[in-house]
Amino acid sequence: MNTTAQEPIVTDAELVARLQAGDESAFEKLVRTYMPRLLRVARRFLSSEEDARDAVQDAFVSVFKSIKNFEKNAQLSTWLHRIIINSSLMKLRSRRRRPEQEIETLLPRFQEDGHQVEPSTPWTESAQTVLERAELRDAVRKSIDQLPESYREILLLRDIEELTADETAEALGISKNVVKVRLHRARQALRTLLDPSMRTVPA
Repeated sequence: MNTTAQEPIVTDAELVARLQAGDESAFEKLVRTYMPRLLRVARRFLSSEEDARDAVQDAFVSVFKSIKNFEKNAQLSTWLHRIIINSSLMKLRSRRRRPEQEIETLLPRFQEDGHQVEPSTPWTESAQTVLERAELRDAVRKSIDQLPESYREILLLRDIEELTADETAEALGISKNVVKVRLHRARQALRTLLDPSMRTVPA
């Protein structure tokens, strides 16, 4: 007979209420429940495992400090997702960056007749799908990391974390139009960096 004690099921609403009441066991429950998914998000932004774990730790500190302001009609997972994104962005900006390529050098070049000088390989997959393919994952991460910071952040938020243009603009403190322009250029640059990998890896 299995004698392992089963942890009682707690809804997010109950968990939030306990957190706001200062229940320490509720905070431990929050960490156990959401640590894995927050760490997955942080790892997509930060190539260093240490940085990713630091970002998650900082996120939980922010949660602890601001849980009193959590709105009851909000969704806990969405709120936590925003916090870990902000924490990851802060860590990304604070660490010493490796040399980045200028975005202009990564954009397509066109002839006078409008044709692209070096035609890109046709893609049929989203950035998220490509990222999930084991044989391309490292190439994608390295390519994204070469993008200038302002373009890398938008690509991660829009194509990987699937935030809307409005949510991305709010997170970065820029206009929606700037988000659209930078996202377009970031996708073009990423395509330039990944084209060799996409040509050599079968679908």
